[in-house]
Amino acid sequence: MKLKKQFMYPVIVLCLFSLTTACKVKEGDVTCRESYGSGEQVLRLATGSPGELGLLSDLAGEFNKENDIILCWVKAGSGKSLALLQEKKVDVVMVHAPAAEKKAVKEGWAVNRTLLGSNEFYIVGPAGDPAGIRKAGTSAEAFKKIAAVKSKFMSRGDNSGTHKKEMFIWESAGITPSGDWYVVTGDFMMATLKMADKEKGYFMTDSSTWVAAKKEINNLDVLFKGDRVLVNTYNALCQPEGATAMSGTAAKFIEFLASGGAQKIIRTYGSDKYGEPLYNDAAYAKKYDR
Repeated sequence: MKLKKQFMYPVIVLCLFSLTTACKVKEGDVTCRESYGSGEQVLRLATGSPGELGLLSDLAGEFNKENDIILCWVKAGSGKSLALLQEKKVDVVMVHAPAAEKKAVKEGWAVNRTLLGSNEFYIVGPAGDPAGIRKAGTSAEAFKKIAAVKSKFMSRGDNSGTHKKEMFIWESAGITPSGDWYVVTGDFMMATLKMADKEKGYFMTDSSTWVAAKKEINNLDVLFKGDRVLVNTYNALCQPEGATAMSGTAAKFIEFLASGGAQKIIRTYGSDKYGEPLYNDAAYAKKYDR
């Protein structure tokens, strides 16, 4: 739904007072999936699962104890998030695509790359495990087994960090996946996980989404995990100083994300609701950062 300019401010206020749930309004050239805070300045941040699972909301609340801003969450996978940052449509990103992040820094349109934490990828699938991946020694071997018997495999196919990691593993396995068994959803993590559950297919999900959703998952089990390549590190990046109106605040937000208070939120987030945290902190993630 397109909103006329004169109605934008009242809609933003309404969203803020309704706890920001599913608040979709335009902020420049992007759509805020949700907005947090009540200040006059808007910081635009693009990320995927940390927003979808609620971590970003808690981080924004802590940041806004000393900073009066509106944090606009733009829902996007890592590839899209970085593209939005390069196009100056967002001020800061939280992503998990190390090679693309380093390339962005080298090219000079992204700075302040800062390690935030990590989770890991699980390969989930039907409990009967028709491809036999429980016996695989590596993630590449697990993918080979799936391709060999053409078991249904769900791929996000959206250039997200998850999709980039998936394609890296297929390449490591020497396979270019194609055919009716290989289903490209073009959707986000939670939606694709639920589709895999419905279709009883294999999928590489992140551990955070699995922990948050597993009570709703009826047909899938975690069948393979533990390969070092499946560790998933998150970093924040922003535009260089002066590149966007909020580049200074973006740098300040990244500094906050590395602080003790924010790191405590990251390493404990989800424990009260799910009985276990959804993320590891930067200190844990450092040994896997590359």
